[in-house]
Amino acid sequence: MTLNRGSKIYVAGHSGMVGSAVVRRLKGDGFSNIITRSSKELDLRRQADVEHFFASETPDYVVLAAAKVGGIAANSQAPADFLYDNMIIEMNVIHEAWVSGVKKLLFLGSSCIYPRMAEQPMKESSLLTSELEQTNEAYALAKISGLKYCSYLNRQYGTDFISCMPTNLYGPNDNYHPQNSHVLPAMIRRFHEAKLADMDSVVIWGTGAPLREFLYVDDLADACLFLLDNYSGNETVNIGTGKELSILELAKRVADVVGFEGEILLDASKPDGTPRKLLDVSKLTTLGWTYSTELEEGIKLSYVDYLGSNPRVKR
Repeated sequence: MTLNRGSKIYVAGHSGMVGSAVVRRLKGDGFSNIITRSSKELDLRRQADVEHFFASETPDYVVLAAAKVGGIAANSQAPADFLYDNMIIEMNVIHEAWVSGVKKLLFLGSSCIYPRMAEQPMKESSLLTSELEQTNEAYALAKISGLKYCSYLNRQYGTDFISCMPTNLYGPNDNYHPQNSHVLPAMIRRFHEAKLADMDSVVIWGTGAPLREFLYVDDLADACLFLLDNYSGNETVNIGTGKELSILELAKRVADVVGFEGEILLDASKPDGTPRKLLDVSKLTTLGWTYSTELEEGIKLSYVDYLGSNPRVKR
């Protein structure tokens, strides 16, 4: 399938980091019929509103990037909210996409769907083979349900609904909240503020030993369009770099980019989360796609985004 530049494409969650990157890429590639709705204009948790939207707009393609997201702290504090909001958003959008005859849908999940102690690097086939990481179990269960619903619709009704599982993402339009953000943007803010305050040290959560993989969000958007054009199937597709580094090493790289010269301390009383999360990206590589933005370059671009994201951020 080749995407038609005039096709009507609905990007759910266009104001978030992932959705905005997808919209940027679509516009950059000459797509002229992109549909978006803010959460104030369309609450995806309200089934009747979603039904009306799809019946009136009848999009040809859907990219489902809308989700309630957060780091370890947010997931641990509000698991019921993460499960409910994500489940109901996914089911409403995917169901109405089927009802209205959408040609193709891409559902975006997360690498946290894989078991806590999955064999590394994690293959798509490792899904549901053992227990999930407890700190983000609710979010993972919701994402697993979304990708399974896509595959069940394909099997039962012949739809072309696919899913992809990105690794840890970062980049423009990220959330830099001090408590509710993911690890890389949280570090950018923390090290920047520490530099301004001329602090001697910065404390990061955990032992610093867990290994993580990071993908620049514009590379993800590129992969999404690639999959819409080149993949159909019931099994999800991992999207990542195939490279990993420790949280402590990540902290050192962020500190270097930001220009913080103090000491990095570890608070081992705080949770580490999953020990290792590296995706096996051989399936996507075989299909013909690889990432292009190296981590150091991506951190620099993200820091520029952080500085420009809020006029109150001190330089």
